[in-house]
Amino acid sequence: MKKNFFQLIKYALLLTLVAFMLAVFMPRSYDVPQMHKRNGTQYWELQTGSTIAYTLVPAKGPKKPFPIIYLQGGPGGFISDRNIEMFAPLSEDGFDIYLYDQIGSGLSDRLPNIKDYTADRHKIDLEEIIQKIGTTQVILIGQSWGASLAALFIADNPEKVESVVFTGPGSILPMREELKSANPPDSLNLRKPPYSNMEAIDKSANIRSEVVSFWAKSFGHKLASDKEADDFQTSLNHEQNKATVCDISKALKAEGGGGFYAQVMTARSFNEVIDPRQRLRGLKIPVLIMKGQCDNQPWGFVNEYLELFPNHQLIIVPDAGHAISVEQPELYLKIIREFLNQ
Repeated sequence: MKKNFFQLIKYALLLTLVAFMLAVFMPRSYDVPQMHKRNGTQYWELQTGSTIAYTLVPAKGPKKPFPIIYLQGGPGGFISDRNIEMFAPLSEDGFDIYLYDQIGSGLSDRLPNIKDYTADRHKIDLEEIIQKIGTTQVILIGQSWGASLAALFIADNPEKVESVVFTGPGSILPMREELKSANPPDSLNLRKPPYSNMEAIDKSANIRSEVVSFWAKSFGHKLASDKEADDFQTSLNHEQNKATVCDISKALKAEGGGGFYAQVMTARSFNEVIDPRQRLRGLKIPVLIMKGQCDNQPWGFVNEYLELFPNHQLIIVPDAGHAISVEQPELYLKIIREFLNQ
């Protein structure tokens, strides 16, 4: 009897181990939208080895001297048709507008060595992109991580930036942890979003995605193909979009194009960047900072931009979350337009 009991325990443990191994190592599929090619997509071949997909919305009428470059969040953010449609009206004011898929996302290439996805790589890609465009100065619009990327670029190239718009800005890198607990002034009437990124992660993650992420960050190798990993990212984005709005019913449905390895490996490199703060402090570049009333980014992150850039405007957009343009598209564009044409 005792022998049979131990045999049952042994078989149960073996079955548990097999089930665990299958859950970890068997590729998964996700029923998510797939990436589609945009009409008018062009490509830059950069000396870094990056092949970058981009869309140019050309200026209409008399052209302004400096183009706009939009930097999507992420890291490794991709451009959607909605992004292009949102910024297209600025071309009527004479601006060339460039929107691009950061390396490892969208229609841009995936890197074979995922250790090459770093914040510094994205910054160098941006430097080369501006050389490709052939302009002496640019106007940067950085959303979330795109704002962090813009700050890294500005620190090394302040003379190349005519003005900058930070929307829902992420942390200046490397992140100062103490800023997460900074309290905003009561007069701003900021609110917490109804849904958090952590809730989105908890709802979307599975044991294989957790191991794939751990394996990538710990050993720098892909345990899942880019296709599988990016499909998981799309599934996660669907949930995280709920954390970027004040009203969950207005959250965007996720589109294909998110770059999983670009995101986890770039984020892993955040604390490895050379601190840009001393090079940013006191720069006279005109800066517009926009923050949604229930943005999920800590107030301390925004406040540091205010402290570093003296020539700033801060606008709190009511009834909008981290993705301001989702709930307040007309106001979002109006504020940016007025800043650029002042």
